[in-house]
Amino acid sequence: MFDKPLDILLINPASRAQVYQSLGKRLAAIENPVWAGLMAEFARRQGLSVEIIDAEALGLTAEEVAREVALLRPRLAVVVVYGHQPSASTQIMPAARRTCQAVKAADPQQRVLLAGGHVAALPRRTLEEEPADFVAAGEGLWTIVELAAALKHSAHGDFSRVRGLWYRQDGHLRSTLAAPLVSDLDDQLPGIAGDLLPMTRYRAHNWHCFGGHDRQPYAAIYTTLGCPYRCSFCCIQAPFKAGEAAAGIKAGTNSYRFWSPEHVIRQIDKLVIEHGVRNIKIADEMFVLNRRHVGNICDLIIERGYDLNLWAYARVDTVQDALLDKLAAAGFRWLAFGIESASEQVRDGVEKRFDQEQIFTTLAKVRATGIHVIGNYIFGLPDDDHESMQATLDLARQLRCEFANFYSTMAYPGSPLYDQALRAGWPLPASWSGYSQHAVDSLPLPTRHLSAAEVLAFRDAAFDRYFSDPSYLASIEQTFGVATVEEIRAMTSQRLERELVGAR
Repeated sequence: MFDKPLDILLINPASRAQVYQSLGKRLAAIENPVWAGLMAEFARRQGLSVEIIDAEALGLTAEEVAREVALLRPRLAVVVVYGHQPSASTQIMPAARRTCQAVKAADPQQRVLLAGGHVAALPRRTLEEEPADFVAAGEGLWTIVELAAALKHSAHGDFSRVRGLWYRQDGHLRSTLAAPLVSDLDDQLPGIAGDLLPMTRYRAHNWHCFGGHDRQPYAAIYTTLGCPYRCSFCCIQAPFKAGEAAAGIKAGTNSYRFWSPEHVIRQIDKLVIEHGVRNIKIADEMFVLNRRHVGNICDLIIERGYDLNLWAYARVDTVQDALLDKLAAAGFRWLAFGIESASEQVRDGVEKRFDQEQIFTTLAKVRATGIHVIGNYIFGLPDDDHESMQATLDLARQLRCEFANFYSTMAYPGSPLYDQALRAGWPLPASWSGYSQHAVDSLPLPTRHLSAAEVLAFRDAAFDRYFSDPSYLASIEQTFGVATVEEIRAMTSQRLERELVGAR
């Protein structure tokens, strides 16, 4: 117990079993909750006491979390709704709801705030539907510390000056002025509070360690926040939009903030030296973009001589030849590319524009340096039909990336596609878990030509066809060895239950 009352308790709810079904037991990553770690460090900088419960990593049920909350008795419990990537926020909501319900059942007086990407996208609806006292309408950092400070003064006081807050008062929903975005990341948001997290519990994705590498220890970090691109299916900017408006940034322009390379290397130093981490994910939505920023980070890693296994996101039109050798020398073993579709027309329809030939040229250059490639593909974009989806699968098999992710199109809250779906009256999942790519009740969008069931059935069949292709397995054996081939076969033997189309 604490000598003084704990100000803030951040909670990462456990959702892996529902989100990934059987794939979550061994194959999916268990990732440190990056945003909860950033929030904790930010709050400590403001002089507040903070703890984190990572229920996902510790395997805690909602009821077990509630018992821990009751023991710690924080002034403010914050349930943080983020997943492995921005689109994973919505699918965490059922676990967040269970956690809020359990905490309130154990102690009805405990004050609970919901924060995260989905929450920021739909703040009013979240407060209307969820058993929480408060909702953060933006990225949440200033909202959390100002609310904790207000609760220090009075548990039932005036919350009107807490920026970025939705709350209930006299039977009505109230909202306050937007909170600004944190401007000086190095000083105000200086990394993840690793000392508050069970760092030995985290593990990399199976593919990240193909070839027999140990999957633990593992960690994810950010080097930037936001993305300058505006793909219509992406919801990454949802937590930042209120702060952008408050800063006078015109609608349609995305904020994009950087930690300095010197600060990034200090984060990596801490992971390597204090926690023995070798497997690292750069969680930025688009890491390989600013040549100077990326190049300087690589130079600092190379100077230290760390033997790292890094991966990050890139676009086929942002990878510059001059960076590739540096990326490889720094330890980047994987780059993930959003190829999305084989049809330029389909890509154009979702604001993902690049030349078809550029895909082949860029991927060939990347692989020539020894960096492996993850190809990300989406079936069921608005202009897709059977022919264009088959062309995308054919392209994936032709590129034969070392790993591939096949997604069905989801209109994630906070994305332009979600607003388009609402305007057009397209059917959306009845529950937030239906936004998960792997959930039993997964419900993708229909296209102008195909039903949701047809899209999902094609996606699941494409997964099997790609990973059971003899030519793909032969290339994997040549690159990573026989054991990795057997690991992939074990992966494809995992069957997903699907209410929409039956078991895969």
